[in-house]
Amino acid sequence: MTAGSPPRKSPRSSAAAPSAQTLDLERYVPAFITFIANKLSNSATAFYQREFGVNVTEWRIMSLLAIEPGIAASRICQVIGFNKGPVSRTLADMQQRGLIAIRSDPNDGRTHSISLTAKGRSTHDKVIVAALDRERRLMSCLDAGEQEVLIDLLRRLHNNLGAVTGES
Repeated sequence: MTAGSPPRKSPRSSAAAPSAQTLDLERYVPAFITFIANKLSNSATAFYQREFGVNVTEWRIMSLLAIEPGIAASRICQVIGFNKGPVSRTLADMQQRGLIAIRSDPNDGRTHSISLTAKGRSTHDKVIVAALDRERRLMSCLDAGEQEVLIDLLRRLHNNLGAVTGES
């Protein structure tokens, strides 16, 4: 090796050995789903924060509370797939900002009922218009039949997550 020249790599230390497998990112479904989800989340957070003062996690929680008023934090975690810590911090912040109310269950002090406040419902009602418009624009490249097939396929994948997560 001469001064200034890069060290030679032995075939064993090569990062991409000729026989090594690589992902085809044009066909690897988990990557596609992740890339789409990340890009949708990032753009939604920027837009919702700028227009409505909420981030995408807050919006997901608000949309779930509009569907299931009075649910517990554990249910929120189950549906949106987040850990308890981030959800608890987000809920505390949303409560402080007057978007949600958290009430203790009179029969079990460890359980809490979470609901949108009037301010939270008003914010939800504004954001949902934008969220549905974003969905419409995203899906505009598919005809109605293709949209139904996609929704069915995504639902089936969602229902089959236990095959890779180990959860039932």
